[in-house]
Amino acid sequence: MSKDRLETILTAAYECFTRHGMRRTTMDDIAAAAGMSRPAVYQYVRNKDDAYRRLAERLFDGSLAQAREAAATPGADLARRLHDVLAAKLELTLRLHRESRHATELLDTSTKLTGDLVEAYTRELTDVVAGALADAAGPRARAVADVLVALTRGLEADLTDPDLPRRRLRDGVALVVAGLPTHPGDPA
Repeated sequence: MSKDRLETILTAAYECFTRHGMRRTTMDDIAAAAGMSRPAVYQYVRNKDDAYRRLAERLFDGSLAQAREAAATPGADLARRLHDVLAAKLELTLRLHRESRHATELLDTSTKLTGDLVEAYTRELTDVVAGALADAAGPRARAVADVLVALTRGLEADLTDPDLPRRRLRDGVALVVAGLPTHPGDPA
């Protein structure tokens, strides 16, 4: 099986899901957008739900790769690294909202179809944030990371003005970093 063909199918699925929503997209839509026959698409994905799950995995993997790269940026100060790590998550949500009127349906974290993927993504993102905070926050790094990830999720609740959550993320990260102790063993 060709990895390139699977990527073509997932790109087509993204186009269809963002255009029609998950419920209204059919395998015929995905096959047509991929320029393939439906039987050919079935060689790579079992059904629409499988295509959706694989697409979600691809989107989360891309976002996590960006977050890890941001966390490891040499020479960047802590606030910048943390902002860029969390912006990888926020920008994924903003992109879906910009590209689809079905974003709420596509981002539904309560869905049985991708709920486990969302949980794993959130856990891994929190690990990246905690790792970036390890030197500055010491044993409290995980707790601070939980707060920062929760802040980012909260900012995704109102995306009517996409610049507002971006500004609030920058401000929130700056406030948290300013509140960290000068030495990790010191009380905050």
